[in-house]
Amino acid sequence: MKKILGLLCIFLFLIALMESLYIFQNQWFRNNIVQDLPIPRPLLAYTFENLKKTQFPQNQIKFGDVVSENENSFQQIFYFYVPKTPNSKDMVKVSGLANIPKKEGEYPIVVMFRGFIPDDVYKPGSGTQPSARELSKNGFITLAPDFLGFGESDAPADSFEGRFQTYTTALTLLSSLPTLNKVFESEYAGTISANLEKIGIWGHSNGGHIALVSLAITGNAYPTVLWAPVSKSFPYSILYYTDEYDDQGELLRKSLSNFEDLYDIELFSPEKYYKWIKAPILVNQGLNDQEVPYWWSDELVETLEKNDVNVSYFKYPGADHNLLPSGWSNAVLNTINFYKEQFSEGL
Repeated sequence: MKKILGLLCIFLFLIALMESLYIFQNQWFRNNIVQDLPIPRPLLAYTFENLKKTQFPQNQIKFGDVVSENENSFQQIFYFYVPKTPNSKDMVKVSGLANIPKKEGEYPIVVMFRGFIPDDVYKPGSGTQPSARELSKNGFITLAPDFLGFGESDAPADSFEGRFQTYTTALTLLSSLPTLNKVFESEYAGTISANLEKIGIWGHSNGGHIALVSLAITGNAYPTVLWAPVSKSFPYSILYYTDEYDDQGELLRKSLSNFEDLYDIELFSPEKYYKWIKAPILVNQGLNDQEVPYWWSDELVETLEKNDVNVSYFKYPGADHNLLPSGWSNAVLNTINFYKEQFSEGL
């Protein structure tokens, strides 16, 4: 009987020992292996440092239907493809609206970036077309991308990546401009051509934000006109507008909290990289703007000037976010004169 009890004790001891070893090994594995596994951070591809290192493709721009025309120009849909993520070989389609002068000749190009417009009311040219008509009438080819999720474009990624895809869309369009003359040759029998030495950028509101990002990433001296640009640091530049959401920004704040758990927010903040900008810039700002307070533009101009950027700044008393009712005509005139002056210098 004693032998049986002794064997039983030894058996129970061995079981307890094996269980202890098992627990210890699991704990060691969690502490030394599992915790050392890197957490995926795919959005690091969109930091300013990494975007600056990215080689954006030169994809062929193609024209679609002519949707309207006036005395001076055609309004025509265009398409191009952008990487799904930076450096990806997978491409997604983006549509847009071009304004093309009717008179035979070679013309400068202005790439136009619009501000926020709800997708249920958006149509190609929304936010850019009034100025685009005036530019084309004065001898400019204009290209305004719809961006992913708008027009005939493919759907964007979810949450913050969708925001960052506006950068890669803009940068891919700029890198693809050398393909324009091939399509002009086929569509317009060579009567219209683009002067690839004279490329400008125009941006309104959040489109101004995209323009500033494009200037910083490329480092190119594209003459740029900004109308009431969103220029503050990320994420303040989006949190400022949370009262416009149906849920008062609750979902956005949760997404932002998750984002900040994984990423250093300053790596994605344009304001930190305005020092990379080399382009001459004109800023138009309404003093009655409730969407982009005029002091944002005051501070932007001050920052750019400290970094030796050539900046012209016009303020329009009584004008709102769209430079209405009192500033729009003068803002358009100042815009056209700025481009003509810059392009006359031959870049």
